[in-house]
Order: sequence, then structure tokens, then C-alpha cells
Amino acid sequence: MALWDKLKERALDMTSQAKTQASKHKNKEFADASMAVCALIAAADGTISAEERQKTAGFITSNDALSIFPATELLERFNHFAGKLESDYDFGKVEAVQALSKLKGKPDAARAVIQVGIIIGGADGEFDKNEMQAVRESCNAVGVAPSEFDL
Repeated sequence: MALWDKLKERALDMTSQAKTQASKHKNKEFADASMAVCALIAAADGTISAEERQKTAGFITSNDALSIFPATELLERFNHFAGKLESDYDFGKVEAVQALSKLKGKPDAARAVIQVGIIIGGADGEFDKNEMQAVRESCNAVGVAPSEFDL
């Protein structure tokens, strides 16, 4: 069975877990890390198209796990990270990874953010190698082994 098929099987469970964990970690660090991972996934292929921005914005405003935060604040933070990645990918990536690394030593919050990344990566029905790599790097930034998510 392909990795994406395995992840799809776990997606409902992940969404439920992500909301439970997100509600426990309702703070700026968690919100920033969540939007950083969303921006990294959107930019995984090196660019963020208008369609990717729109899909990610739709995900942010409709995802149950993120509903504990005001959507306008999340979109503002996503646009911040996405804008940094678009203007200078390397420096933008450094800033996004820094936001993620604030969850090191907070394993429950870190795992919930990674689950958000996996969910956003598969929101279009595919989880390509660039998106997987972005999630792996995010795992490393938060101090969670990628193998916990079959990556």
C-alpha cells in the first residue's frame, strides 16, 4: 500500500487528534508553527501559486483542528510566512523553521503541528515527494522523528 493510502486511512484519526491537541495548546507559538508548516507545504515545490494560496486559505478557515483560533489571525500569519518564502525562499524557510522550532520540547504540540502539515499536504488528494520532504524537515525542526508518521 502506498504511503499516501496509509496516510489517507489515518487522516480522520489525525484530524480528530490534531483538534484535541490544538485545543490544549491554544497559544501564539502553536498558531505560528501551524501556519509556518502550512506555508512550507504550499511552497514545497519552490513556488506558491494563487491556487495554492486559495486552497490553503480555505483549509485554514474550514479545518476543525484550527477552528480554535480566529481565522483572520491564522490567514495573516500564513500570508506572512508565505510572503517571506516567495520573496526569498531560503530566508523565508529559516523564519518558518524558527517558528516550528519553538515547539521543541513540547512533543504533543509538535506532533499536532506535524499532523496539520500532513493534512494540508494531502488536502488536494496527493502527497507528493516535495510535500513529504517539507514535512520531514518540519519534523526535524520540532524534534519529532519522521518515522512516527511513516515518512
